[in-house]
Amino acid sequence: MSHNHEEVEEMTDDYDMGEAGDETGDEYHEREGRESDSDDDEFSHSNSKVTDTSSAQARKGKDIQGIPWERLSISREKYRQTRLEQYKNYENIPDSGEASEKECKATQKGGVYYEFWQNTRSVKSTILHFQLRNLVWATSKHDVYLMSHFSVLHWSALTGQLKELVNVQGHVAPREKHPGSLAEGFSQTQVSTLAVRDNLLVAGGFQGELICKHLDREGVSFCCRTTYDDNAITNAVEIYNSSSGAVHFIASNNDCGVRDYDMERFQLSKHFRFQWPVNHTSLSPDGKLLIIVGDDPEGMVIDANSGKVVHKLHGHLDYSFASAWHPNGLTFATGNQDKTCRVWDIRNLSKSTDVLRGNIGAIRSVRFTSDGQFMAMAEPADFVHVFDVQSGYNKCQELDFFGEISGVSFSPDTETLFVGVWDRTYGSLLQYRRVHNFAYHDSLF
Repeated sequence: MSHNHEEVEEMTDDYDMGEAGDETGDEYHEREGRESDSDDDEFSHSNSKVTDTSSAQARKGKDIQGIPWERLSISREKYRQTRLEQYKNYENIPDSGEASEKECKATQKGGVYYEFWQNTRSVKSTILHFQLRNLVWATSKHDVYLMSHFSVLHWSALTGQLKELVNVQGHVAPREKHPGSLAEGFSQTQVSTLAVRDNLLVAGGFQGELICKHLDREGVSFCCRTTYDDNAITNAVEIYNSSSGAVHFIASNNDCGVRDYDMERFQLSKHFRFQWPVNHTSLSPDGKLLIIVGDDPEGMVIDANSGKVVHKLHGHLDYSFASAWHPNGLTFATGNQDKTCRVWDIRNLSKSTDVLRGNIGAIRSVRFTSDGQFMAMAEPADFVHVFDVQSGYNKCQELDFFGEISGVSFSPDTETLFVGVWDRTYGSLLQYRRVHNFAYHDSLF
């Protein structure tokens, strides 16, 4: 992934909705007066001009993000068309081309699998690096963890309470003593990625930092640095349970390394090295295989124990930043800057089984529901596509809004889908609830 800070800042500016400021009126110009996104404590109070939106208000016609289109000099439809035409998709391999329309699946849109429930503007999930969008994690249908500037936050949709768990702007040091843990901790950590599961929160940083916190304990439990390489950014973290039940996590780094940490012993247990920076990894449900994607159009499936390459993945045209296994352990998906998500079958990896295309940009996040019925495919901004897996990815629902996507997460029980939206005026947390078809039950009465 790109590690040039000037390039990162330039791309972030390009992606901000402020680029359409001349057309969208004063509401969009409010962002331009700030020197930086973190000038004020945004997670603790919201813009007085824009309020939360409930499902009841949305049904009555209110914009789900509270954008007052009736007062602006441009309609929503016109602005959507402008975004589709002008949004700049970032490519690491210029002129690499795009997947042909013939290769991409003609998906039937219009499905309603998750309905809008709530837009909460006091919860602002921010982005540090424009290519890394794994900063929102749901641990239940009510509990969400996210990054907001230098704060790691917990949001309860049930109580409406927002709590700061860790502030990395100052000094962070572990309270517990473990072999390999840096007792001195870190200062002013720039968090690039986040993962939360089974009472463990892991934040990865720009300089290879890893900060681990148990949610049922005070303070930080463990701090370490994956590498002192100049190109050390932590691109992704995945938490999992080993066959013995021990909690582990896998860190993917820009130094071409993939590291497995045992959090029962607080030690590095495996370290695999590759020829290019690794942007994302996903462990198969049986724990035997790892998907490896990064700064190469070809991805890989490797043996999770030995690191040996089982099969290379041919088809993508640019760098990949997302991957996920279907719960059945037979299929998985990869997301790429060529604007596509490819679905693969482990029984025949000679080519992908399906090619799913986005609207405006790279596929930066892919998630399956725990029951395997749906897959969410997130673009960098404006669109999250929810596919009906059981239809063979032939049907989908398109979530349409405005703003950069900091992360998407299904709740473990599949009942809720959370989408973090980063925009200086309309940044928020979108909440969708699963739609259940009770026609069968109704017919019994």
